[in-house]
Amino acid sequence: MKQEARKRLIFALDVDDFTAAEEWVKKLHENVGLFKIGKQLFTRCGPEVVKMVQDYGGDVFLDLKYHDIPNTVAKAGVEACKLGVRIFNVHALGGEEMMRKTVAEVDAYCAESGSERPMLLAVTILTSSTEQTLRGVGIDRPVEEMVVLLAQLTKAAGFDGVVASPKEAEMIRAACGPDFAIITPGVRPLFSVMDDQKRVATPAEAIAAGATALVIGRPISAAADPLEAAGKILT
Repeated sequence: MKQEARKRLIFALDVDDFTAAEEWVKKLHENVGLFKIGKQLFTRCGPEVVKMVQDYGGDVFLDLKYHDIPNTVAKAGVEACKLGVRIFNVHALGGEEMMRKTVAEVDAYCAESGSERPMLLAVTILTSSTEQTLRGVGIDRPVEEMVVLLAQLTKAAGFDGVVASPKEAEMIRAACGPDFAIITPGVRPLFSVMDDQKRVATPAEAIAAGATALVIGRPISAAADPLEAAGKILT
């Protein structure tokens, strides 16, 4: 039971150097199955930090949110496959053609190389965004409507799932069916605080709403005993 739960817990390595990242992986890999490497850490450390996580037996969620012309994103996706990451993501706002081309090139590369295909996710609307944020960039639809629309577009393009707020997980599950992955940041256990996330839920609420895995950072890293905090989340 614990190992199954462990595969659904993703720790955000929101640090700025290799040594700090390695300390967290060393400390947490017993209770954490995947480690999210984002723009700051990857820009500083590059592929070496991905290999480090793998050397400790962890899997990597490469959170670079690719958003560019279809060919550029597809080629970046193939490079992510070559790194052996378990998950990578794009911005769904990049459009269906961008996502379809990425699926096609990733599938072709994995078939030719015999490598395991990573999970392909698209970000719908960032969890820090509100309707005011969307209006500021010319999107007049409500956050919830945009999230579901983008999730359906993501599924139609052949992606495996989305990154979305736990508050929208139930709507996405209803719109996209039982086999669609929903990875949720913005998760805050009862023993934690809100920080700058606007749309949040507890781990139990997020899973009950249809989330398939949880991205959690500060509730673990800010705890007095981070490994114990991760264990509580698994429970």
